[in-house]
Amino acid sequence: MTSRPGNESATWEQRLHQLLPQYGHRNWIVVADSAYPSQSNPGIETIATGEDHLPLLERALKLIAGQHHIRADVYLDSELTHVSEQDAPGVTELRGGIESLVGQRARTLYHEKIIARLDESAKLFDILILKSTLTIPYSSVFLELDCGYWSADAEKRLRVSIASKTTAALGR
Repeated sequence: MTSRPGNESATWEQRLHQLLPQYGHRNWIVVADSAYPSQSNPGIETIATGEDHLPLLERALKLIAGQHHIRADVYLDSELTHVSEQDAPGVTELRGGIESLVGQRARTLYHEKIIARLDESAKLFDILILKSTLTIPYSSVFLELDCGYWSADAEKRLRVSIASKTTAALGR
């Protein structure tokens, strides 16, 4: 397990439980395959959990769902749908397992686009990488945290209201 100083004895689950109350929108949690690299950015913490991928993902999602202040927007690598059973035995079962855990709420983007978003976020916000023991490529699940008590629709209504009041104040 790799973690920040002072957390060497904490399990991944204890560490996630500790971080969730601090995390908010724009933080990320990644459930990654075993080849996911450790990154040098100080805003990114990586923990090699020693856990199987699907149970790790399921537990992380449950811990996030237990928080009232955050929710997770799920991203998957588009490449995963093209990985063949011949090249990565077990990928079909894995895709089904991931789908059963995240359902229709997952968005797919090419891996490099997700990594670019993650890298950009890491400039200002903390990211936790939970590495599993899985050896299937493009299987990482990226969880971008968002506000759990404020919806995108509410934000749009707020922005429309602000814009209309600003316009009215300017006499337009």
